[in-house]
Amino acid sequence: MTKRHGERPPVPEALPVPAVDSHTHLDACGAKNADDVRALLDRAAAAGVDRVVTVADDLASARWAAEAATWDDRVFAAVALHPTRTSSFGDAERAELTALARRPRVVAIGETGLDYYWDYSSTADQHAAFRWHIGLSKLVDKPLMIHDREAHDDILKILDEEGAPSTVVFHCFSGDLAFARACVERGFVLSFAGTVTFRNAHALREAAKRTPADHVLVETDAPFLTPHPFRGRPNEPYAANYTLRDLATLREVDLGELAATVTRNAERVFRLGDVAES
Repeated sequence: MTKRHGERPPVPEALPVPAVDSHTHLDACGAKNADDVRALLDRAAAAGVDRVVTVADDLASARWAAEAATWDDRVFAAVALHPTRTSSFGDAERAELTALARRPRVVAIGETGLDYYWDYSSTADQHAAFRWHIGLSKLVDKPLMIHDREAHDDILKILDEEGAPSTVVFHCFSGDLAFARACVERGFVLSFAGTVTFRNAHALREAAKRTPADHVLVETDAPFLTPHPFRGRPNEPYAANYTLRDLATLREVDLGELAATVTRNAERVFRLGDVAES
């Protein structure tokens, strides 16, 4: 049977309760303008995913995300410099990111953190940039969205040293149960992507099963990390539906209950109600 790697998965039946995709990259999904964004969000809405946070990984993406969040009320933004992009990070970049972070529809500082898998930026550059982003999160009083790849211990060490912002989200959580507990003890929120549906991700699935409900978010990280059974095919925000269904089964809870829970969590973490009223 052909795996049809170039085709998007089918749009699934709508969730019984609308949910939020807490981390996606609409520009990387191919969106360039307001019409493209609307088309992506309409497909998501058909699956019961009614809002998204589109996340930047470099300065150009941050500019685009902040602007795209003004094109459609279903879209919010997060801005930061990805840890693999921190080899050139000077005063001009810091000033522009600070200005973007103050925009009302920018609801988080992210994604920032550490990535020890790729070697595009030195450890020293990554650490310095991560510490600066922690400070920015505190300055603008918006959640910090963490990228953590093979850097669990150092992420926690730096957060402890700097003093974590009031809200911290581990995007695409990748740790085991012990690391999940260390994060939850600090009050951090764990966002689970399509990787949690992978049948060989035993330690991650155990962490997702046991994380307290009020610390759980769901995301796509689209166009990456498409959930099982469509792994390897292009991802979009509507596929958060598949991850939610798998998580509900894993956690042995009703799908509608889980969708309502992650929606309440997203609204609390990103203060989406405050944005809508501003």
